[in-house]
Amino acid sequence: VQLQAYGGGLVQAGGSLRLSCAASGLTFSSYTMGWFRQAPGKERQYVAAISWSGGSTYFADSVKGRFTISRDNAKNTVTLQMNSLKPEETAVYYCAAGGANKEGRIEYNYWGQGTLVTVSS
Repeated sequence: VQLQAYGGGLVQAGGSLRLSCAASGLTFSSYTMGWFRQAPGKERQYVAAISWSGGSTYFADSVKGRFTISRDNAKNTVTLQMNSLKPEETAVYYCAAGGANKEGRIEYNYWGQGTLVTVSS
């Protein structure tokens, strides 16, 4: 399984960036896809997720109203559109693929290598 995240870069505060993740080696349409981020010296943080069909999306409170997540099951890609970015959102952003465990919670089994997003003030 490979998850290749791309689209990171340098953006000014208030700007936008679009991250994508290309998946291979798995039945993409069977997996919930998520985005996470990890800032230097901090723990990894959940950002957003989208159900296998794309019919349900979930966001961390900190990004609600600014970020959107979408997927194209025909192209095995998931996209995170980030608007109104803040300097504190500088981090490596990771995509992940997962499914529900016995308790009904999403467990992410596969992770990409991450793409760096730098938001300048």
